[in-house]
Amino acid sequence: MVNTGGNSTGIQIRNLFKIFGRSGLEYVDKVQRGMSKTELLEKHGHVLGLKDINIDMPAGSIQVIMGLSGSGKSTLIRHINRLIDPTAGQVLVEGTDVVKFTPLDLREFRRHKTAMVFQKFGLLPHRTVLENTVYGLEVQGLPRGKQVEAAMTWLDRVGLTGFENRYPNQLSGGMQQRVGLARALANDAPILLMDEAFSALDPLIRADMQSVLLDLQKEIRKTIVFITHDLDEALRLGDGIAILRDGEIVQQGNSQDIVLRPADDYIASFVKEVNRGRVVRVASAMAPLGDGDSRSTVSIAGEATLEAAAYVFRQNDVDKLTVVDDANMPIGTISLREVMNAMLTTERALH
Repeated sequence: MVNTGGNSTGIQIRNLFKIFGRSGLEYVDKVQRGMSKTELLEKHGHVLGLKDINIDMPAGSIQVIMGLSGSGKSTLIRHINRLIDPTAGQVLVEGTDVVKFTPLDLREFRRHKTAMVFQKFGLLPHRTVLENTVYGLEVQGLPRGKQVEAAMTWLDRVGLTGFENRYPNQLSGGMQQRVGLARALANDAPILLMDEAFSALDPLIRADMQSVLLDLQKEIRKTIVFITHDLDEALRLGDGIAILRDGEIVQQGNSQDIVLRPADDYIASFVKEVNRGRVVRVASAMAPLGDGDSRSTVSIAGEATLEAAAYVFRQNDVDKLTVVDDANMPIGTISLREVMNAMLTTERALH
């Protein structure tokens, strides 16, 4: 039976540098002391890919790495399974440094600990949907019966039952990406690497695939590293978000941190068009509950969006709502004015 349970495989990236060129290691100290990407290229003929990256990716979470083209996000994800070797730094998985793996260790790590979903689907055109899905299990050497059982389970989970004998050119782009996702999940690896996995899809199909991933993640609890250049996608998917520019992390945090407390003008330019009503949580805009504070008879979850709160106000004739936590215990209150203020500005000091 396919294991869809949680895992304890977190990832920690420590002081990671990637300098492309024949003598990259010689320039790590200079880059640390402030040498710019432009100077490194123009004076020394080396390219700065990543500069002093530090990220904690908790087990069972979705970590989004976001940035524009050339920011270093795809370079970063390829360090996790060592498709690219770092110039300096560590990539720790379950406390073990992937950078120090022997060739045999690395091969086993790639086979059993990580799976990857690509932007261009990466399907083999001469193989059927089923044969594409079992490919990684073939490499692992599993018996044919177990290969087919696992593949059919995940094809069903991604909505492709009945398509197992089709070929990739007989499927839409969204269906091909579902095959890619099923193939990665069939490997039962605890780490799922997704490099611009939905970027080639039309907007409606892309939103559908995001929903598929979020629904699956509630059960499988993989450690997912998701690369995107799209802020809306990052905010929808990410438990944690790291935004890169020119190989450096400009800001990292959760969706509330990014939208409500942009680190600089660069981040502010990203978030200015965001529909805050669909992103900001009630708990981020509420007034904490103090001793003797009056409470409303109508409550709302702290994790609900401001848009949901506005709807509750419209349905009820009350001045404020009582905000409750996951255990349904009161933690604060929020008024309609506070809801509207938080929707319209990032200048409020939100909690």
